[in-house]
Amino acid sequence: MKFNVLTWILMTIAPAVAQERVAHQINVDGVINPVSAEYIIGAIDRAEEAEAEVLVIQLDTPGGLMKSMHDIVKKILASEVPVAVFVGPSGSRAGSAGVFITMAAHIAAMAPGTNIGSAHPVTVTGQQDTSDVMMEKIINDAVASIKSVSEKRGRNAEWAERAIRESANITEREALKEHVIEYVVPTVDSLLSVIDGKEVEVLSGKKILKTRGARIEIFDMDFRQHFLDILSDPNILYILFLLGISGLGLELYNPGSILPGVVGGICMILFLFSVQTIPVNYAGVLLIIFAAVLFLLEVKIPSYGILSIGGVISLIVGSIMLIDSPLPFLQISWKVILGATITFSAFFIFAVSLAIRTHRKKPTTGREGLIGELGVAIDDLNPEGMVEVHGEIWKAVAEKRVKPGQTVMVTAVDESHLKLSVKPNKQ
Repeated sequence: MKFNVLTWILMTIAPAVAQERVAHQINVDGVINPVSAEYIIGAIDRAEEAEAEVLVIQLDTPGGLMKSMHDIVKKILASEVPVAVFVGPSGSRAGSAGVFITMAAHIAAMAPGTNIGSAHPVTVTGQQDTSDVMMEKIINDAVASIKSVSEKRGRNAEWAERAIRESANITEREALKEHVIEYVVPTVDSLLSVIDGKEVEVLSGKKILKTRGARIEIFDMDFRQHFLDILSDPNILYILFLLGISGLGLELYNPGSILPGVVGGICMILFLFSVQTIPVNYAGVLLIIFAAVLFLLEVKIPSYGILSIGGVISLIVGSIMLIDSPLPFLQISWKVILGATITFSAFFIFAVSLAIRTHRKKPTTGREGLIGELGVAIDDLNPEGMVEVHGEIWKAVAEKRVKPGQTVMVTAVDESHLKLSVKPNKQ
């Protein structure tokens, strides 16, 4: 009887467990770069391995790098799991590279109060081709790519072309009317409800979605990806560069400090990593290094502030030129530039000068520490006798005759014979 009851329970529960459906979700909030591309591609692989019903990419981006965008689009088109891009929550946008990613998705949806568009390509270095031939090639390539993707997904290819050629930008309601997206929904839960039963085509063939009531598993960036994503921020890149120069500069000026050199070296290595994801103008790099040199010279050469003024100007101009891109989301904040300029200038003028003063400070111990010290003659130094210096009795040789009790100054130390050279101290 117990066996029959247990069997009945297992037979009742097993179908329910087997029928549990899972939807994966990731949140992309920021610039499309190699780190976010790795995050999205990894999420697609994970969803395929878990046989998830759908992968939802909640997207809010101003755009990003073309290379990273192409990697994401290629992965979505080759995915075995349906990918739904949801531009949300309210107030979000899918700009530039975000348009391509949205158009490539099996399902495209937007939340109320969002917008999509402005996909006109911009050369990442900001350099203009005087013949306009290269820019025309880039635009034509982007148009062909997005039209191909839009037609494959049955979306409005003409609007997609306008988004590139004319930087067209539309709201979620307009996008729905123009057949750029399929749904306008407030949340991911509501999206899963409305797409239930929809047929989509993945790489291996057609698939009917069964997403109503599916359990949502959210996967955030892991620590490594989050850390690398932070390093891809232009403001962080700028601060790392200044810290690297400051640390290495102080170490070179005062060898043996160790800590500034270690910190500076680490910051410079992290800066070099960031350069792989953000275009850097090396003229700006050289101007910032030149500013550091001018600050160092100010400490050693009395220029009445001229070198410091030149250093500040060089630092500000170099900071403005450092990021070689016209894209607003790849620019360094003016607040960061002004704050860093003040801090960086103060560091080199005060911290480095303090290190130099410490380096030049007269020794107070050992042989060098005795030179210039005052003592009292115990004997009649004519020329040799005994003197007391810092409570210690020393043999001494005087340059001129010194009477007992007279104050003397140490001029040299003969360590081999433990003898001091002294002279009468003129008070």
